[in-house]
Amino acid sequence: MQLSYRMVNAILLLGSIVGISFALYLEHVQGLNPCPLCIFQRVGLIVMGLIALIALLHNPRKSWLKRGYALLSTLAIGWSAGVAARHVWLQHLPKDQVPSCGPGLDYLVEALPFKQVLQQVLTGSGECAEIDWSFLGQSLPFWSLLFFSALLLINLWQLFRKYK
Repeated sequence: MQLSYRMVNAILLLGSIVGISFALYLEHVQGLNPCPLCIFQRVGLIVMGLIALIALLHNPRKSWLKRGYALLSTLAIGWSAGVAARHVWLQHLPKDQVPSCGPGLDYLVEALPFKQVLQQVLTGSGECAEIDWSFLGQSLPFWSLLFFSALLLINLWQLFRKYK
């Protein structure tokens, strides 16, 4: 069975909606406050979903346009997967090597230029190393990395598949 270009984008859009819905459920119903790395992961997932929505609605005929959308979508979810991998790495550091907690993301955005905010957040902080939620013995960043990796594989397939 050959999945159409639009169907794959619909699947990616649905993945984005499900992922963000679960994140918002954990935040607003379960009371888990997202750390800066979690917020950056959400950004990539939302961007991937928006690109998938645009590609779904546009449904270009030319393969180079299809690959362009797929490339942008791949980069967005690749960002989320990379940040999640960094998050998992931070959580597995020995206690004495965990960076100290810094100011919140709101303060950083107001006080610093974007480049410094990005550098500071990706360096991580002590709050990012805490494990507040787990399922089957694995932390939320681990499950996020698994989810983002599956979406990344779908995006890569969309990018490199043969188009008629």
